[in-house]
Amino acid sequence: MSASYITPISAASEPCTFARAHAHSQEVERELRAKQMLRAEHAEVETFVEKQGREWARLMLEGQFALRAELEQRVKVVGADGGERSSARSTGRTVESLFGLVAVPRLGYQEPGHKDLHPMDGALNLAADHFSFGVRQLVAKESARASFDEVVELIRDRSGAEVAKRQVEELAVRAACDFDAFYEVRRHVRCATTDLLLVLSTDAKGIVMRHEDLRDATRLAAEQKANKLEMRLSPGEKADRKRMAQVCAVYSVEPWQRTAADVLHVLRDENSDAKRPRPSDKRVWASVEKDPRKVIRQAFEEALRRDPERRRRWVVLVDGEPRQLKAVKAEAKRAGVKVALVLDVVHVLEYLWLAARALFAGTTQEAETWVGHRLLGLLTGRSGGDVAGTIRWWAESRKAQLDTAGRKAIKKACGYLGNRTRTRLMHYAGALRDGLPIATGVIEGACRYLVKDRMDRTGACWSLEGAEAVLRLRALRASGDFDDYWLFHLAREKGRNHASRYAHGEIPDLLPSRKRHLRRIK
Repeated sequence: MSASYITPISAASEPCTFARAHAHSQEVERELRAKQMLRAEHAEVETFVEKQGREWARLMLEGQFALRAELEQRVKVVGADGGERSSARSTGRTVESLFGLVAVPRLGYQEPGHKDLHPMDGALNLAADHFSFGVRQLVAKESARASFDEVVELIRDRSGAEVAKRQVEELAVRAACDFDAFYEVRRHVRCATTDLLLVLSTDAKGIVMRHEDLRDATRLAAEQKANKLEMRLSPGEKADRKRMAQVCAVYSVEPWQRTAADVLHVLRDENSDAKRPRPSDKRVWASVEKDPRKVIRQAFEEALRRDPERRRRWVVLVDGEPRQLKAVKAEAKRAGVKVALVLDVVHVLEYLWLAARALFAGTTQEAETWVGHRLLGLLTGRSGGDVAGTIRWWAESRKAQLDTAGRKAIKKACGYLGNRTRTRLMHYAGALRDGLPIATGVIEGACRYLVKDRMDRTGACWSLEGAEAVLRLRALRASGDFDDYWLFHLAREKGRNHASRYAHGEIPDLLPSRKRHLRRIK
């Protein structure tokens, strides 16, 4: 198979645009043949080749830009403002690439009273600033994984680019700007079968924020609070420093019919659920900037894209937080879909243990047995109100042994389990019979991975813009969508930065079209 290359007709008489790269390559080869290098250990040779190879790549990239400038022909340039740029002059700019700083020569088109236009910038899809999209992609990927300081160090060690910490945060914010648009236009492959459950789940996780980026109520509470010490926070003074990030997950899973005994066995032995069906087509995301109601609405919109005809069974797993429940019910009504609301059994279990520790003075074997009996009752059809009544009976029988903290724990547990709204969501016997999930493992994992692991580092205090960007980038990676998103982002950037500046949104074609300007080499 032959390839075709476009070269200037005068290429034979002019210096090759890649001459510097060729000369560098020959110099490196001479160095590698030298006695000193032949006696060197492999680590020294490897470091030398890596460094010089990066410089060779920089020269090759710069040579390719020079070649394109050499081929650039004069064209008619009309801006989006309708003004024709009739004057052209040679100009240039620099780009901070993965291999180092490279020069980009090109023509600049001018007209008095109008902004200059550079069609070559559009053809290359260069960013508005001087960082290449290779650098931006590296920053986006690594900012989702590591701190901004660590990203600065990694870029310095693993590439030829120089990026400061503030620039890393700014590039991460810009890289994540098309997150919502990407998912709004993305088409999901519709499920071929209606047998798979369509599961939605949501929860919230706090992020320590800068004072000015707290929500209004939290900031006001923080301003009214007087701390004991000036240099650090004392125990109990860490409240009113966080802004809640709403986390959502949407996925498909096969129904899994089981009994109460199966659930109890799984709780006792975490390795016993090997047959449990695994979630598929999973998307997780979080937002600290948007109102929680809007994030929950996005979850329903995502589900509708997957099941627009509403033929599958929708399950929504919740933790019982009142505002969250209200939002879920409102969005289900808005979407016109009937959902099976299930209260996370793990949250229920936590309140059973809260009561058990109060009744049995700690985490004891007797407390564990007591919790097991109460949970079995819930899984086999008893209501949360019945269980709350049982807890009150036990508390009354052990009234003399309960201290103030114990009584508060009993009241809290009974308030959670006996709440009418939550009690209606504890239909575990029917859920197990129908094969529905009853635990929010997916969303709990998302809260940990998306938020806690990256955002809850010691000493971290986030800006709203930076936190939102990192959450979006982590969500893209967790959902396996980063590569598709990046292609979408590149196209959007080209439209914003370049195509929008020209008449009809069309960047002029700069390659020569006449045969006398070209030579094809097979």
